[in-house]
Amino acid sequence: MATAEIFERLKQDHDRHRELLASIDETKGDSERRRSLFEAFRVEVTAHAAAEEESLYATMLAKPDLREDAQHSVSEHKEIDDFLEELVEMDFSSSGWLTRFRAMKHRYEHHIDEEEEEMFPDAAKELTKAEEDQLAETFRKRKPAELERAK
Repeated sequence: MATAEIFERLKQDHDRHRELLASIDETKGDSERRRSLFEAFRVEVTAHAAAEEESLYATMLAKPDLREDAQHSVSEHKEIDDFLEELVEMDFSSSGWLTRFRAMKHRYEHHIDEEEEEMFPDAAKELTKAEEDQLAETFRKRKPAELERAK
């Protein structure tokens, strides 16, 4: 695993997302806990994805050897966003909500595992220290702004 700050910050977010997903999965019915945990996850993952796209993915798209990975990840972000929109509209107390949530959880965990195990190490090989530092700075600035937009 690459140790540059950008990858560490993204991994920290992923770990928080895993915790939220596990907590949501333990909820039952249309409870305040389910709604608040889900909303926290929705806001956090939406902001994370946008900041990640504006920092790491934007740089990767400009590099031929990394472009395909970035495009793949952007499409997975869209897929997760579609799941989130669908879940917001569903009845939180229905068994269908939990089934759909678990499908989204599975896809998202696959996505972040793939990023951490394959994409980040590949990107680390292609990026300079200066690029990594700039990406970390961009992410650090964009994430708070994206959190505000996602609320």
